[in-house]
Amino acid sequence: MLEDWLAPKAAALEARGLTRRLRARAADDDLIDLAGNDYLGLSNDSRIIAAAADALHTWGTGATASRLVTGTTALHEELESTLAAYVGQESALVFSSGYLANLGVVTALGGPGTLLVSDEHIHASLVDACRLSRSRVEVVPHNDLEAVEKVLAERNERHAVVMTESVFSVLSDEAPLTELAAMAAAHQAVLLVDEAHGLGVTGGGRGSVHAAGLAGLDHVVVTMTLSKSMASQGGVVLGPRLLREHLVNRARPFIYDTGLNPAACAAALAALGVLQAEPDRPAAVHAAAARLAAACDVPLSSGAVVSVPMPGPRETVRAAELCLENGVRVGSFRPPSVPDGISRLRLTANAGLSTMDLDRACAVIVDAIGQVS
Repeated sequence: MLEDWLAPKAAALEARGLTRRLRARAADDDLIDLAGNDYLGLSNDSRIIAAAADALHTWGTGATASRLVTGTTALHEELESTLAAYVGQESALVFSSGYLANLGVVTALGGPGTLLVSDEHIHASLVDACRLSRSRVEVVPHNDLEAVEKVLAERNERHAVVMTESVFSVLSDEAPLTELAAMAAAHQAVLLVDEAHGLGVTGGGRGSVHAAGLAGLDHVVVTMTLSKSMASQGGVVLGPRLLREHLVNRARPFIYDTGLNPAACAAALAALGVLQAEPDRPAAVHAAAARLAAACDVPLSSGAVVSVPMPGPRETVRAAELCLENGVRVGSFRPPSVPDGISRLRLTANAGLSTMDLDRACAVIVDAIGQVS
């Protein structure tokens, strides 16, 4: 039965050049990595590894249960308080992934009587959260303040949540956070900002919400991931303490999921400590991104991601293959992963790239683009 059901779907994807395949990487490969999200270059830092190893010896290999049973450790609470203080928020709550953090907060705030206003370029986790929320959802054009204003002004619901990313994951452009926060406040709405690509990169590392002076406002909620700049895994929701209490009691992805591995908490804590001790790392990320953007003749990125439009999905995949054959790993993003339907090479800068690595990577990427275009 599954053969008849799934084979035509697979064939349709293959015909459009949209089939995705897993590719295992070796632990000891010597590729220049411009595909991963290790923005601060800390995933193989000996200090981060040592912290995680110490936590394994202290706490064991897993959290053992949900956070409300035995899955909360001293490391979880230390990470929550330390990260909240760093980015200027009253409280934080750690989830086992960034995806679940977004699902948790949106579904806990949503439901009948709540309008969700969604930028058309938000991450898939927020899109799925909207679908699960049982709320009315209005999708507005990307970074269109007038559209947000109109939807909020005409709503019948008592509550509303405006959702955006601080730095968008594919185009790497910024949201107009100051204007959105003011607009939300004027309409008695909440602004939810996904800082997955802001933490460790924008605002000197503290994120775009902090840089805009919005941290700690009672109508601004922030989500973050620990899998990028923090060189670990997990997700966090930050905001007023009352929100944290609400999520502990209402967020199903928090209540019914096993807690984040203590070793991951320790790794994230150690990475945060390195970021605080070495505040020049975010600037190194921006410098590397600027070098990549200039080489590919695309606009300067607001974050770590450099997005290079390509003629189509097959050309995108082929260019990525050519880069890999020449020692450089890049991302190849095709529909539906690209919000505007334009296939792209996605280059991710990180603070650990040397001048020699950047020069080599730029030459390889430009050559690959030339060959397929």
